[in-house]
Amino acid sequence: MGAKGKVKSLNKEMNDEDAKEETKGSTISKSQSQAKEHVKQLERLKEKDPKFYEFLKEHDKELLQFNDEDIGDDVDTDVEDGDIQVDNETGGHDIAEKEEKPSKSVITTAMVDSWCSSIRENGNFSAVRSLMRAFKTACHYGDDGGDDSSTKFSIMSSSVFNKIMLFVLSEMDTILRKLLKLPNSGGKKETIVNLMTSKQWKNYNHFVKSYLGNALHVLNQMTDTEMISFTLRRLKYSSIFLAAFPSLLRKYVKVALHFWGTGGGALPVVSFLFLRDLCIRLGSDCLDECFKGIYKAYVLNCQFINAMKLQHIQFLGNCVIELLGVDLPTAYQHAFVFIRQLAMILREALNTKTKEAFRKVYEWKFINCLELWTGAICAYSSEADLRPLAYPLTQIISGVARLVPTARYFPLRLRCAKMLNRIAASTGTFIPVSLLLLDMLEMKELNRPATGGVGKAVDLRTLLKVSKPTLKTRAFQEACVFSVIEELAEHLAQWSYSVAFFELSVIPLDRMRRFCKSSKVDRFRKEMRHLIRQIEASSEFTNERRMSISFLPNDPAATSFLEVCEHLFDLSLC
Repeated sequence: MGAKGKVKSLNKEMNDEDAKEETKGSTISKSQSQAKEHVKQLERLKEKDPKFYEFLKEHDKELLQFNDEDIGDDVDTDVEDGDIQVDNETGGHDIAEKEEKPSKSVITTAMVDSWCSSIRENGNFSAVRSLMRAFKTACHYGDDGGDDSSTKFSIMSSSVFNKIMLFVLSEMDTILRKLLKLPNSGGKKETIVNLMTSKQWKNYNHFVKSYLGNALHVLNQMTDTEMISFTLRRLKYSSIFLAAFPSLLRKYVKVALHFWGTGGGALPVVSFLFLRDLCIRLGSDCLDECFKGIYKAYVLNCQFINAMKLQHIQFLGNCVIELLGVDLPTAYQHAFVFIRQLAMILREALNTKTKEAFRKVYEWKFINCLELWTGAICAYSSEADLRPLAYPLTQIISGVARLVPTARYFPLRLRCAKMLNRIAASTGTFIPVSLLLLDMLEMKELNRPATGGVGKAVDLRTLLKVSKPTLKTRAFQEACVFSVIEELAEHLAQWSYSVAFFELSVIPLDRMRRFCKSSKVDRFRKEMRHLIRQIEASSEFTNERRMSISFLPNDPAATSFLEVCEHLFDLSLC
């Protein structure tokens, strides 16, 4: 064995002595005879191996300079090197393993109750730290990766899990605000920006990040909609803190959009309120991402419609419109881009005139997007931001209605007419909807008796196109004609108080009278004649009123004339 190996063996013996002294707490001194014997052994070493003795003298003087008190108990100078190596390979390895894997405390109900009480009573900082560690364990409870070696706590029972989750989600926002010296609720992005330079933030921001990060993790693992809804409702109070963590903010937006589009029960409402609160509090940090994300989520969810899904699609559209109202200037930029995309799809269909191009226009996704932007413009028609988009949207809707002018697409054309009527009513702009509707009435499918029998009831709200056999049924004819008459009445009623109503109604009246003559269905003629009489009455009334005026149509007095006409006409109806 070389010199270095011998040094290691001797040092090992001395280290073993020290370890045994610390653990057992035994006496240190030995008898004088043992000390003398040890000195004789070193002298023999000097005689047998002078080179090694000189090496020790040069590199480890302390090993040779000792007295009786330096000799520890349980020292066996006769232990061979091989035995020492075995000890290193077995016992030493076991000790290292124990040091690498510290024991973990199993979280109990009593521990959680103790932490909660300490936090409630005196805001114990140590209890907050322990609770956050337990919260991390709870959020990763059941993960496939196994126990997290970085935490001092081990897996808990389901009852303890529930207790930790309920307390942290209910109270953590208040705790964090107290630690960071913030108001009890609310706040804006600027509040967090200013806070990030303070001492409190440097001391406690890891609690905020841990809380938000672990809560996000457990949100992604949850499947119960009620639990997800509760978690999001509680996290909404702390959404202001996401201003300090952009990466977490993006992940929260993505998760909330997913739950908004696919969740059931109250989850879509809760998710939307969470997103809206983010947009209001954080502003430009998340507006673009939320506007783009919610529009894409809406498009993904409105590709198909039936009677069961119709209400849900309407709810999603209302949510998008409500969110756009948070910041209308930013909403205009996104609306302009998305409406332009619809215009480009329509232009491609008009230019190429292929079935594939027509199919991109005549699908639910495209039509529902038109419905969405119609609703947005109508909702904010009084605002200067979205109002300029009314004209291009009207052009797109009119082009879609006339793209394939066949009777099979009657339901789609009626939807377009409804959208145009809504835009005209909300913006106070004249749109010639009557021409579109009257063209439908003059098609042969609605002018002759049905040859396909009574047929099943037709819900035009859930159809864009009908089959050829359905065209010939009585149910379809009635649904189409009565819907056209209703939309005609809606369109003309918007302008029944106008000075120019007589001129506006001349052409529609003429074509409606021709329909009454050509139609061979008595119930259609009866309904149309009733509408004609109403239009003629309104036209006669406005003519009588305008005979007594002396101002021109562009005179400001014309406004007061319209108001008087409206009031008098309402009185005549009463």
